Amino acid sequence: MLPVAIDVMSGDRPPREYIAGALAALEEETELRALLVGEGALIEAARARAPSELRERIETVPATEVVGMSEHPRDAVRRKKDSSMRVAVELVKRGRASACVSAGNTGALTAIAHFVLKTLPGVERAAIISAIPAAHGHTQMLDLGANTKATPEQLCQFATMGSIISRDVYGLPAPRIGLLNIGEEDIKGHEVVQAAHALLLAGGLNYVGFVEGDDIFSGDVDVVVTDGFTGNVALKTMEGLAALIAARMRREFDASWRDRLAGLAARGVLRRVAVSLDPRRYNGACMVGLAGIVVKSHGRADRMAFARAVITAALAARHGLTEHIAQALAAPQSIGSSTP
Repeated sequence: MLPVAIDVMSGDRPPREYIAGALAALEEETELRALLVGEGALIEAARARAPSELRERIETVPATEVVGMSEHPRDAVRRKKDSSMRVAVELVKRGRASACVSAGNTGALTAIAHFVLKTLPGVERAAIISAIPAAHGHTQMLDLGANTKATPEQLCQFATMGSIISRDVYGLPAPRIGLLNIGEEDIKGHEVVQAAHALLLAGGLNYVGFVEGDDIFSGDVDVVVTDGFTGNVALKTMEGLAALIAARMRREFDASWRDRLAGLAARGVLRRVAVSLDPRRYNGACMVGLAGIVVKSHGRADRMAFARAVITAALAARHGLTEHIAQALAAPQSIGSSTP
């Protein structure tokens, strides 16, 4: 497999955190190679300190500019042609990398990826998809922020791409698709979801109908489809709730010596629950529908979370995600089948 291009300059954290995350991914994935994109001297200094086995699988790709987290996507495309984000995407376009990863500005990354890579034939807009912890393991959800609005046809394309990922990457023979709405009844929802609902009912996917927010976690569906505005709000709400629960539990178990003893007694169970729900384990959202693999990491990702994003990119490349989506869109009648 070609190396993964990793933008180590963009995001809310300093580059050393993303470089450390890349090294952690290389340590876990022994066949993985990386192109670290950014300030050459900084990357070379970190590379020199890495173990020799990892150092041999790293190449530095210099970039002189950085896209800011609040920068307008149009400016990122037009004025930052040598940004670490742009260079990383260009490496995929030129066939030097199998995928790229960035923790930078979502709007800018979406715009650059569309401009450089373009979408696959038949795809109007790429969408961001990620795994969400659920009762049965995880639910794939899209769009999580690439498109604040979506047409009924685009929602159907999101459903198709989500089904392909669940089937060909995660091995589910007939993924259950749900369309996020304010109720499960057929009469609920605005005209866009109503129109998308009708199209999905007539399509070849394993579409189960409208689902509500709590169904994301229930295990009753494998893919939840929505527009990027709603999806991103839902995702940030989940992250905030997880942080609130963790903080509240720490406070309650520290309220008295009896509570601290109870916490010690339950430490093993609490640790397992915390690990299974740790959002860092699910970091790394693929931009599906592009003619190349782009993975968006959370901007505040620490080294552990960023490593997961890099491994997600490697997994998508190893499974030939782009090729599977292109083939399935070219032969839509095969999407609902149980074999790739």
